[in-house]
Amino acid sequence: MKKFLALLLALLLCLSLCACGQSGSYGVQTVVTLVEQDYSIAFRTGDPTSGYVVSALEALSAEGRVDELAMKWFGERIVNIRKNDKTFNSIPSIEPRDLIIGVDIDSFPMAYIANGSYWGFDVELAIDVCDKLGWNLKIQPIEKENVYIELSSGNIDVAWGGIALDPQEIEEGKFIQYGPYVHNDIVIAVRSGTFVLNELMLSGKRLAMSSTPEAMDALNTDPKLIKRLKQVTRLAGGTTECFEYLYAGKADAVLTDSTALYYFNCH
Repeated sequence: MKKFLALLLALLLCLSLCACGQSGSYGVQTVVTLVEQDYSIAFRTGDPTSGYVVSALEALSAEGRVDELAMKWFGERIVNIRKNDKTFNSIPSIEPRDLIIGVDIDSFPMAYIANGSYWGFDVELAIDVCDKLGWNLKIQPIEKENVYIELSSGNIDVAWGGIALDPQEIEEGKFIQYGPYVHNDIVIAVRSGTFVLNELMLSGKRLAMSSTPEAMDALNTDPKLIKRLKQVTRLAGGTTECFEYLYAGKADAVLTDSTALYYFNCH
């Protein structure tokens, strides 16, 4: 039995150190999945902008650029965009213009603000799309529940940047949906090697989470879990501050996105 336990502990230690590109014990792993969702891109109904953007996206995917960015940001090819360069190559001419995209800046690492500038996987991909089309990219932060209002008012051309679209609005045809292209779970995660393997083992633990309404809504899906936790700290600094708390030992677990776990396990 002692040999078996020793082997088991050694295996768990190895697994905790095998995440892509991580430093030491900074790996993170999911304990509980609270919400499952998908990220998509939304366009105004009837707007030809969608055809240009989608054709450029699929051409970039055919060229391998989407996979390259996925590996850079997530360490895995978790992005599902069709590979097709025929449509883009058949476009006769593309007039220069501005493309205004609406992003959720609380969706690290899809879209966020760093040092006063917009950045993230979706932002970098949008930059590449505009470069391919010869367009000028402009970014507008939006609330994800206001996608239809932002599009219909003309405030943005595209909702694209960590956006999980409302299924009812999709069903009602309020906008054109492209995707989903990335699956994302809202989860509770701990540092690898801490041997917190399930929800019951979170009892008495300290949780760090973003102060966004979406994060609170996710936590409220499991009232029993809230009662088990010793302390819940809501941080205005978002995902990166939550992970700073986790790595500094100020929290035992974080409520975050699975896309963020991919990122922190590779950087």
